[in-house]
Amino acid sequence: MAAPVGGLSDAFTSFLFGKTETTRLPVRTSTGQAQAVYLPTAAPGLGDSGVIIGREVYSGKGYVYDPFQLYGQQLPAPHWLVLGESGNGKSALEKTYVLRQLRFRDRQVVVLDAQGEDGVGEWNLIARALGITPVRLDPQAALNGGVKLNPLDPAITTTGQLALLRTIIEVAMGRGLDERAGFALKAAHAHVIAKRTERQPVLADIIDTLRSPNTDSIDPLGVSLTDIQTWGLDVALVLDRLVDGDLRGMFDGPTTTDIDLDAPLIVFDLSHIDRNSIAMPILMAIVGVWLEHTWIRPDRKKRIFLVEEAWHIINSPFVAQLFQRLLKFGRRLGLSFIAVVHHLSDVVDGAAAREASAILKMASTRTIYMQKADEARATGRVLGLPRWAVEIIPTLSPGIAVWDVNGNVQVVKHLITEHERPLVYTDRAMTEDAIIERTRASKQLADDPAA
Repeated sequence: MAAPVGGLSDAFTSFLFGKTETTRLPVRTSTGQAQAVYLPTAAPGLGDSGVIIGREVYSGKGYVYDPFQLYGQQLPAPHWLVLGESGNGKSALEKTYVLRQLRFRDRQVVVLDAQGEDGVGEWNLIARALGITPVRLDPQAALNGGVKLNPLDPAITTTGQLALLRTIIEVAMGRGLDERAGFALKAAHAHVIAKRTERQPVLADIIDTLRSPNTDSIDPLGVSLTDIQTWGLDVALVLDRLVDGDLRGMFDGPTTTDIDLDAPLIVFDLSHIDRNSIAMPILMAIVGVWLEHTWIRPDRKKRIFLVEEAWHIINSPFVAQLFQRLLKFGRRLGLSFIAVVHHLSDVVDGAAAREASAILKMASTRTIYMQKADEARATGRVLGLPRWAVEIIPTLSPGIAVWDVNGNVQVVKHLITEHERPLVYTDRAMTEDAIIERTRASKQLADDPAA
């Protein structure tokens, strides 16, 4: 009876659904044949709109990335953190990325070039090839008519000026201003802004007012001029270093007027500044605030602000607070901030751990080149990388990095074209042939930007 019942069941199923499920015999085959039948799958990419970076290692697919195209549904913030040991391709990635972004008409890029070779910043070759003169910030050159940036530039709001002055002083002192010193600075700044209307106020005006305070701003509080003078003494001494000390020349006069803020690429050459001195974070704070008020405008342009040696920003609580505001403000106006750091431990274990964490959270894109195993594990914990990504970071070859774009983690090989290679090559030990090739490529790009 079992067979007829089974037959009736099959017939009824066939009547209802049109066919019955069949049982197939197992198939024996080789792995070489099976891989053609059962194709491997790869993680989804980021789309095909934007700047091509290279090739996804495991699938061989092209890898395209653009924070402006991804912003919104796929990317909550357009900011980007690049990490890794020296000599693994961070610099080449930054430069080719900028060159490729500049092919879009609505892009503008500012680079803070803190690394130098042959007496100039390492972005000098690219800038010259594009017909752009880098803005060199050099205390010695500034004394002889070189570039100056004025923290009291009228283009900066009075609130922004006061915040910048506080940051400069706090970075130089290595601690926050107390209430009395802060009040003395505020009173001096208010007096200078009110009285200096015939020209740009400069730092020397603030110093003079701190040394010889005015009663206009302090009468309502009932404090004496002697008290104000005492409270502002340390502030005056710190600012005097920018006017008449080892940092003189760059900040003690009206802002240089021939900086072209409409150029597609603006390079601030900081290579003549000692990276380990307090001048570097002070300089980055002044440049950042000045750009915030002069460069970022609601004109629908997409702007990229790339900072090398960015630990000078992230590792200082005072400078980091200024840049936090810039990042929040710039996101509404189409600003993508790129921070390049060698080691994450340089910032997360420093004095600005809280501020550093806030900036890292704003960076929805993280690119990690080769790091030692201990550093890779620490980076993985802070950034929340999957275990497999942490394990392969110490094994990565130069030019290959782990990309984490808002949780989409892939291993990407950066590809450089033959035309780009001479422009992004930064090895000091260049051969004569390499120098000739760089010169040829620079001339070719100047003659034919489409190349």
